[in-house]
Amino acid sequence: MHGALPATDRDSMLAPRAQSLLRFFTCGSVDDGKSTLIGRMLYDTNSIFEDQLEALERDSKKFGTQGANLDFALLLDGLSAEREQGITIDVAYRYFGSNKRAFIVADTPGHEQYTRNMATGASTAELAIILIDARKGILPQTRRHSFIVSMLGVRDIVLAVNKMDLVGFDEDVFNTIVEAYRELTAGLGFAHVVAIPLSARDGDNIAIHSQRTPWYRGPSLLAHLETVEPVSASAETVFAMPVQWVNRPDLDFRGYAGTIASGEIKRGDEIVALPGARRSKVARIIGPDGERAQAIAGEAVTLTLTDEIDVSRGDVLASTPHHLKPRRNMDARLLWMIDAPLAPGRDYIIQLATGTANARIAALHHQIDVESFLPRPTQMLTMNQIGLVSLACDKPLVMADYRKDRELGAFILIDRLTNHTAALGVIEPAVPTAAEFNIAPAVEPSFLARIATRMDASDIALSVALSSGVYVLTGNQWAAGAVLTTDVILRPLIAELRSRTRARVEGGLDDGNESGAGI
Repeated sequence: MHGALPATDRDSMLAPRAQSLLRFFTCGSVDDGKSTLIGRMLYDTNSIFEDQLEALERDSKKFGTQGANLDFALLLDGLSAEREQGITIDVAYRYFGSNKRAFIVADTPGHEQYTRNMATGASTAELAIILIDARKGILPQTRRHSFIVSMLGVRDIVLAVNKMDLVGFDEDVFNTIVEAYRELTAGLGFAHVVAIPLSARDGDNIAIHSQRTPWYRGPSLLAHLETVEPVSASAETVFAMPVQWVNRPDLDFRGYAGTIASGEIKRGDEIVALPGARRSKVARIIGPDGERAQAIAGEAVTLTLTDEIDVSRGDVLASTPHHLKPRRNMDARLLWMIDAPLAPGRDYIIQLATGTANARIAALHHQIDVESFLPRPTQMLTMNQIGLVSLACDKPLVMADYRKDRELGAFILIDRLTNHTAALGVIEPAVPTAAEFNIAPAVEPSFLARIATRMDASDIALSVALSSGVYVLTGNQWAAGAVLTTDVILRPLIAELRSRTRARVEGGLDDGNESGAGI
């Protein structure tokens, strides 16, 4: 097969591997070859065991789409539905490495329906491989994925122009796609975009340089991944650790367990517990291997303090000075993930790091047009749409702007009734006004329209059940009908009046609430 490592080179991959680790993921439109690319990388780095290779040979004959050749996508697409349809649905993580670096790769789906799964894979990545089918060029899902990658702070991009074998390895086709993509993403803030012509199926430019692209002078994909130093989305290096658990096995021990989000901590360092702003010093640092003198970002540890202060799950231990702000109100960019649309005034549960609170959509400012990446006015967000909102929480949460802190600047919204993840959000520093974008503001929905949005299927079912109970008890259909009509009208009316009253009360609160005061 073209591009495969020689046997001696592939055997060298078994040498002791360096500790350097790169997290990356693949994305792009449907059938651009994402799973095939990762499967081929696993094969070319000798990361497939003999029994896995035998299973791949059997599965390729049964489910494969490459004729007599191995279908490397089957190494990633393990669900029966994925194999039957030949698509990726869920996120698949694989661990592999070369003699220079270790890798964790996430294979994400290309279908618009599963955009939320793609965002899940992007949320922890340092680099994105965006695939484009050389025959089709840039597609709407390519645009959407590129914006989400930018939104989630991934700054290093590999533009993998795949299936070059189907266009005869035409240099002009490659250059046209690369030029169009660079123009498209000029305003997305990517630090580096490295374009590589590939044939994932045949292995061209995957592990070694392909002889079928003599005009390409850049590195192979693996060579680039081994040497790239990703630009971090977080500029902060001060210590911060969200408290996940208060460990108190007996009367003589009280420890605060969590994973360090940023920076490092040493025994004796002064810390502040947020949002309460109570200060103390670190007495002990306990890790999985016992007590230690210091710990760094990414490590799970338990800290004990010199003073008995009130610290609970959801609080954040931080160094002094720090960049964090306990706030009740925030502006955020959301990727909406469920069928039920987002509308202003709805209540959700927000989870930010280990903290949770009740949150209301106070305002929906605009949504993003995935064709132009420009904002446009809207009254709601539907599944896979991206928009800018203002949120109001019922208690202060410790947070930071996402551009400064990736761990404490991201959150999810949870539907209160279904417990489904409704949205992924990143905290923005400020809300751009309509005037800044030269667009007309969205029309404020009428009082009756807002009342109508208060009534969902569960409310209607409850009203019907109530009226049915009246009919069973009285046998009077007119009484049952009157109860149904009254309940349908009064229930959303009361909810809207309560919302407006609450909004007025919150509107009268000054910015002092953002320093930690509750409602």
